[in-house]
Parts: sequence; C-alpha cells; structure tokens
Amino acid sequence: MFGSFSFLHDYNSGGIINFKFAQKNNMHGDSHDHIENHPDFKGLTVNQGIETPPSVNENSVKRFLKHRRKLLHPDEYVKGILDGNITILSQAVTLVESSKPEHQEIAQEIILKCLPFSGNSFRLGITGVPGAGKSTFIEAMGKYITSNVGKLAVLAIDPSSERSKGSILGDKTRMEELSTDPNAYIRPSPSAGSLGGVARKTRETIVLCEAAGFNTIFIETVGVGQSETAVHSMVDFFLLIQLAGAGDELQGIKRGIMEMADAITINKADGNNIERAQLAKAQYVNALHLFPLSESGWAPRVVTCSSLHKTGIEDIWAMIKEYLSLVQPNGYFDYRRREQSKYWMYESINETLKNNFYNNSSIKSLLSKVEEQVLEDKISSFVAARQLLNTYFGKKE
Repeated sequence: MFGSFSFLHDYNSGGIINFKFAQKNNMHGDSHDHIENHPDFKGLTVNQGIETPPSVNENSVKRFLKHRRKLLHPDEYVKGILDGNITILSQAVTLVESSKPEHQEIAQEIILKCLPFSGNSFRLGITGVPGAGKSTFIEAMGKYITSNVGKLAVLAIDPSSERSKGSILGDKTRMEELSTDPNAYIRPSPSAGSLGGVARKTRETIVLCEAAGFNTIFIETVGVGQSETAVHSMVDFFLLIQLAGAGDELQGIKRGIMEMADAITINKADGNNIERAQLAKAQYVNALHLFPLSESGWAPRVVTCSSLHKTGIEDIWAMIKEYLSLVQPNGYFDYRRREQSKYWMYESINETLKNNFYNNSSIKSLLSKVEEQVLEDKISSFVAARQLLNTYFGKKE
C-alpha cells in the first residue's frame, strides 16, 4: 500500500522514517513479512500472506496420468465401430488423424478390417463461398435426412491457421439442433495445411463411418478453392452453394468448379432476397448451358432454398434421388467409385513418398545447407532439388 512513497510518516513521533531503512531492517530474510509491521509503524499490523498455490493441481495431474485412456486392440475398435458405438468411432477417427507412426499402424489395421463393411452409403460433397450458409444448410438438410432417410455423418473440414496450425472446429456450435440428434454424427477436423483442407484421412474416415452404419455422408469443405478437386474425388454428388445479391453472381466462380458441380443451390432465398435469388438462378442456368454434358449424362440443375426457413430442402433431396436413379442403372455410379479408389491410391503413394523424403536422415542433415546455398544464389532451386533427390535415391552427381 505504501510502496509508492519514498518516505513514510510515523504519527506517534511526528518524524519521518526512511523507507529504504525500514525495508532494509524488516524485509531481509523473510519474503512474507511486511514493511508495515516494523516497530516504527505504531498501531499498524498487516497479516502475513500465504505462498501462491501452483496453477496446476498436482493430484489432478497424477490422477489424469493414472487413468489416461489406453489404446485398445484393433479388433476392439472394429467391434465397437460395427456395433455403432460413437465413442469408439471417434477414438478410431482420432487415430486416423494422428501423425504418430504407432497410431497410424493401428488405424490402417482398423480401416482394413472395416473396408468390407463400407461403400454402402451416399456421399454428398458440399462447398461454397464463406458466408453462403453451408453449416445452416447442412443442419436443415441433415434434420430432413435423419427424420426420413436414416443415419447421417457430417465430416466438416475446418481451415487450419498457417501460423499457429490451430483450428476453431466450431461446426458443432453452428449446428446445435443436429449435434444433439441421436441419428447424426458430426466430426469437425482440422485441415492441417493439406490442399484446401481435404486429405486422404477424410476418405479413410468415410470408411469408418460407413462401417458404423451411417448411410449418408456429408463432406463440407473449407470453401471455394483447390480443395474441390479432392472433394469431387470422394463423393457421389457435388453441391455448390451460392448466394444472391452479393455482387456479380458469377464473379470468382471458376470454370473448373462449375464443371464439377452436379447442382448449384442459391441459398438464403427468403424475405427481400427471393427476387435476387431467382435472378441469380437464371444467370447460373445460362452459364451451365455453355459447358458440355458430363459423362454421367446428368445435366446440372440450379435450385433455390432457404436453410433458415427450411424451404426447398425436400426438393433438393428429390433432385439428388433423381440423379441416383439415373447414374446407378447406367453404371456411372460404380465407375466413379472405382476411379476414386484409383485416384486415392496414387495420392497415397505421393503423400507417402513425400513424407519419407523429408523424414530421411540424410535429407534432414543436407536440407538446411542446400537451402542456404539457394538463398545466397549459389545454386538454382532446380539444381538444389536435383541434388537432394539424387542424395535420397543414392545417385552420384
């Protein structure tokens, strides 16, 4: 209390007490004593405090370490998944997403044993610009599916920060109603810097969810970008969600994304926005006419809906069923699934080679040296890459 003053007054003697003198005579050797308890301060007593308790309860830490969940045998995970145990399913997905080699070993065994029980679901990819209402749409469509179709798994990919590598993983908070539905399973996952947020691990998670009895799988992407190629290679139907009244309706929509879309949904078609939604619909219909017909024989549709008021949701599902009634009999559905499996085989090879390259001990010791030479313009980037690859493959210059 008096620490901000240079001198303190002794009211009984009327004299002045030197602060430093009092501190010197009273504070040495005892960190809990107070200068105010010095004999020169008549009639003033300050109780000693207590040591600051540790910020972490050591007993709690010991109990946590003692009771920390142990890894199960792969067969126990498989049994739990096939029984529809959501807790076991979530633990298995965590192993799939883990970068630890021991976790990956268990995860791959689980996937291998679940593979015969997968492939029996409908997979819907959902993408759109940020703010288009993807999460609201998924909740509205999800509630319709859990009420009329069956069990739904939502794999929502959250963008990871390039700086901190962290993700908010907030989809469960945005889907309050669906997250408490017993027939729905929502799994937000970080993109972890992978291309657009969709990686091989998402496809492996699909296998586990299908084995757990979910007959409809939604995959929500980070947003419009390169990730759409990856999503397109793991779903049966690709839905692009757009907004009306947000400027030029076709601005920023790349031709590639439009060509991949099996349908475009103009969301938030309610209130004063209905007229703008209809205008946007007409513009997209005209744009789609410029593209050649897809291999499936399906002509992409443009529809409007209001996820907030749940209007148009039933029509979208009816459109999807119409699509399935076309591509399943003509063989395109199975053809696309086979092509997707081949695509992910090559993607898995590429990812494994890349990880193996950077984890190689010879490369690790040489990489920083070669990088420094590139930065100092002693060698070109291409020569540096060739040197590193030659070292990796054991070739001489």
